[in-house]
Amino acid sequence: MKRIEAIIRPSRLDAVKIALGEIGVTGMSVQDVRGSGRQQGHRESYRGAEYAIPLPIKVKLEIVARDEEVEAIVETILRHARTGEPGDGKIFILPADDAVRIRTEERGEEAI
Repeated sequence: MKRIEAIIRPSRLDAVKIALGEIGVTGMSVQDVRGSGRQQGHRESYRGAEYAIPLPIKVKLEIVARDEEVEAIVETILRHARTGEPGDGKIFILPADDAVRIRTEERGEEAI
């Protein structure tokens, strides 16, 4: 099992969520987060005044999936989250040693 963490633009969340549903991903957690990568935030203009946004708002998706599903999930996120502009986000793939469904006490892949 793997844990996939994707940090994406909030405006791309609906497109990513719909596309993941189409490939059979039924469970995910979503959090609003703030952060910056290489671009160190961005600048915006409001009524002629420019100001810096050092930690723009992003959305973090967390999905635990079977090893054989990971590549399809990553490709789907890439295809639907990409705008081509700096700040599109990152995807992290981490090992998930175990999972337990609280209601039934199922473990491992059966729990996801």
